[in-house]
Amino acid sequence: MYFITGDTHRDFSNIEYFCTKFNTTKEDTMIVLGDAGLNYFLNNSDLNVKQKVSNLPIKFFFIRGNHESRPQNISTYKEKEYCGSYAYFEDRFPDLAFAKDGEIYTIEDKSILTIGGAYSIDKEYRIVNRFQWFEDEMLSSDEMSDILNKYKGVKVDCILSHTAPNSEIPYYMLPSSLAAIPNIDKTMEDWLDKIKENIEHQKWFCGHFHIEYMSKGNCRFMYKDIVEFI
Repeated sequence: MYFITGDTHRDFSNIEYFCTKFNTTKEDTMIVLGDAGLNYFLNNSDLNVKQKVSNLPIKFFFIRGNHESRPQNISTYKEKEYCGSYAYFEDRFPDLAFAKDGEIYTIEDKSILTIGGAYSIDKEYRIVNRFQWFEDEMLSSDEMSDILNKYKGVKVDCILSHTAPNSEIPYYMLPSSLAAIPNIDKTMEDWLDKIKENIEHQKWFCGHFHIEYMSKGNCRFMYKDIVEFI
């Protein structure tokens, strides 16, 4: 079976509890909607977390978040066939798959479009304090154009993304402090509205906002909740 949840940020205790409660096995897969935290420090600390996660009785399929390096920028990752397309794997951790941005996978006989990345609202804070910030956290304009042009008019069963279409975001649920942050880049969110309008889909799941909410447009925002997928 496939299950889905939101950002983990290196804390997999909630998933560990879920696996124990429901007796999952390596025949099952957990989808994480970005910011897993496995490719954050880019040192042995990441390896330790990956080993711990790999030991859980479940496989993983990760969407790329904004607070993590792109797998293709890490030399140990290789592209391998996965669910009708290709995903990124490390030989040492074959149960941890990272989706390619703008790929369509077949999961449980359903077509799934994956779109990673987002803008970090704490970008300036991270840069000033020398915390990790990844310059290519968002999709580039060329990447966005390529994905939209490639799939415009295509029908998929579901879209999995890290951030969400701007029109679906419940801003009233977000911390009021966000309004005081200048120059928040909403390029990806505005572009995802174009994806929403031009790619027919039945369901949409996203993470990023650390809320649990179902929009009027059938976009489910996930954080700590875990549900069966499709």
